[in-house]
Amino acid sequence: MYLLDIEALDLGDDVRAVGLDLVEEDENREPARGPEAARIWTRVLLAMAGQESWVLDFYSHVERVRDFCDCHKIPHRHATPRSIVIPAPEAPILESLIARFEAETFGVRAGSVVEAQGADLDMEGNLARRGADAYQPIFRNYFFCAICAFEDGSLVLLSQKLSASEVIRRARAVLDGLNVKVYLPA
Repeated sequence: MYLLDIEALDLGDDVRAVGLDLVEEDENREPARGPEAARIWTRVLLAMAGQESWVLDFYSHVERVRDFCDCHKIPHRHATPRSIVIPAPEAPILESLIARFEAETFGVRAGSVVEAQGADLDMEGNLARRGADAYQPIFRNYFFCAICAFEDGSLVLLSQKLSASEVIRRARAVLDGLNVKVYLPA
């Protein structure tokens, strides 16, 4: 059994964020990892994006990501020499990416601006230089930007549109039958 803690985060006056922590339901509360965690995170990410256009942003170990995508015929583009963008993979592909790269920190951007702009070269260049910090000044342009640190059992959503209660509602709707309790910690 797993617990998915979802709560509003205080990251300063200019940043609205929701933190999600997926842990094992035991006295140690270790971060959930492995295939079952990848299945849960896949459903959560797809539920958060909903009908919005979205992409995965990889900005470290891009050679391994590129090789994995090439080997599995996953469409991707080199945003910069040090970043790769994967447009909205289907659930099985997303699950395999999460399982393979759960030890890496990577990002997600969702919103109509993804489709309208196509490549956001300035932001993607900043990702290659600054990592997830590149999302902070631009997240308001998107439905959400997310920082995925699944090795730590963590997902942080930066969004003006998704509140903690909306994230809980969406997560509960897609996690039925996966032995996950979704709740707002006290």
